[in-house]
Amino acid sequence: MTGRLVLAATPMGDVGDASPRLRTALETADVVAAEDTRRTKALASALDVTITGKVVSFYDQVEMARLPALVADVAEGKTVLLVTDAGMPSVSDPGYRLVSACVAEDLAVTCLPGPSAVTTALALSGLPVERFCFDGFPPRKQGQRKTWLRELVNEPRACVFFEAPHRLADCLADAVEVLGGTRRAAVCRELTKTYEEVRRGTLSELAEWAAEGVRGEITVVVEGATIVASDPADLVDEVERLVADGTRLKDACALVATPGVSKRELYETVLASRKE
Repeated sequence: MTGRLVLAATPMGDVGDASPRLRTALETADVVAAEDTRRTKALASALDVTITGKVVSFYDQVEMARLPALVADVAEGKTVLLVTDAGMPSVSDPGYRLVSACVAEDLAVTCLPGPSAVTTALALSGLPVERFCFDGFPPRKQGQRKTWLRELVNEPRACVFFEAPHRLADCLADAVEVLGGTRRAAVCRELTKTYEEVRRGTLSELAEWAAEGVRGEITVVVEGATIVASDPADLVDEVERLVADGTRLKDACALVATPGVSKRELYETVLASRKE
């Protein structure tokens, strides 16, 4: 028999979103590697499914230690099912290292598609999302978070990311400062769950709302930037502001440059401005 690794998306909240293939996989897998074994067993119970295989924990802190045994299980012909607490494995959750290890050994890897907070939030945002980027969780420290946000100043694609509820207000306040208060966004809370809520508006409006405190699982979508050609002289002040905050001049120019103004042209303009 040929073994395989199966990545399976699990419901974000409503167990009715579980696919028939997920039910079958939980019942028949030789090994179930779960981010939280208790939650996976609770899911199986809610689905009236009996897990017959071995259940092992597979969360961030034990991921590397578990790899050799799980890869060996697949190599021996077993089916290893990988599930996380909610959504798709590897998307800001454990998984990609196990996939990489199996691929390196030329072992079969497949996926059971299903719920994803990323695509669900994009669909509900009401923003143009034909092109988007996913950025996981923003940095926790304010300085690093602002640096990350500056990368989105001229990003034409919508950006979707997760955020902890207790950091959402600070994150949105920083976004107002860096991206401007008129940039549109959507905050999606508790997707598919009883208290699902989607707040749409400008960053300023959303920051004011979040300041009162927010609970639950959070996914944020920020609209892409509208890129227009600029006079490099109009961008000098923004570059100098970044430099004053500790960013190297070349890096600041790379962050502020637009399709209409190259970073080299902007760099030379800044130097010329300083001579004046």
